[in-house]
Amino acid sequence: MNSLQPVQILENEASEEKGEHARLSSFVGAIAITDLVKTTLGPKGMDKILQSMGRDGITVTNDGATILKAVYLDNPAAKILVDISKTQDDEVGDGTTSVCVLAGELLREGEKLMSQKIHPQTIIAGWRLAVDVARKALIDSAKDHKSDPVKFREDLLNIARTTLSSKIVTLEKDHFANMVVDAVLRLKGSTNLDSIHIIKKLGGSLRDSYLDEGFILEKRIGVGCPKRVENAKILLANTAMDTDKIKIFGARVKVSAMQDLNDIEEAERAKMIDKCKRIVDHGINVFINRQL
Repeated sequence: MNSLQPVQILENEASEEKGEHARLSSFVGAIAITDLVKTTLGPKGMDKILQSMGRDGITVTNDGATILKAVYLDNPAAKILVDISKTQDDEVGDGTTSVCVLAGELLREGEKLMSQKIHPQTIIAGWRLAVDVARKALIDSAKDHKSDPVKFREDLLNIARTTLSSKIVTLEKDHFANMVVDAVLRLKGSTNLDSIHIIKKLGGSLRDSYLDEGFILEKRIGVGCPKRVENAKILLANTAMDTDKIKIFGARVKVSAMQDLNDIEEAERAKMIDKCKRIVDHGINVFINRQL
């Protein structure tokens, strides 16, 4: 009679943790991540130097989401903190370090309670009650200045200044706060930030950044064309304006005589003249085309 051989499920170098050891390992990993990023929090926060394992060089930043994305993790609780930070970055765009530090400190206090033999479900129930109390306190202390444009703008400026205090533009936070508040107010309540177009140019200083009243299109002005046009009538197009190519991919034309080739060129030239005439007939004085 053959004895049953044990089936090996884990790999040779794998380790297994259960009970208190597994919980302690999760706590330690999450708290370590919190201690890593909390020194970058606030206007007095310090930058971190991140050195890649590859050839990408180094990165200097104090942004919590950037730091957490660059750190390799194998601890489940620490990975959850990274996911929380990513969600905060996608939904709000700020507060990535704050949510990570807050969750880490809650876990730190939860570890103390569990050391007193309090069941995890009891701790979770207490946190849920605390969420309701905190939400009620925030609602009671909230002030709505939406009906007063002056106070509403000042509230937005204070929010922008607070957000920019820990960023690289902190030296010019008043300038950028006014600029971003003006941009958001022009949306007239819309939350579609795609309507705000940001154009980056090399050179200059932070103070050279500005918000334009109109629409800026990055196009090169043609030779001999005026640099400034007022009360312009603009036509936007996406059509070919050259006659030296047949616009069919893989097309091949065979001719039996040079006269046939000349006839094709004349037909293309006449077609382009007709296109230009139809463009001019619209009565425009500015023509912007996506193609050549």
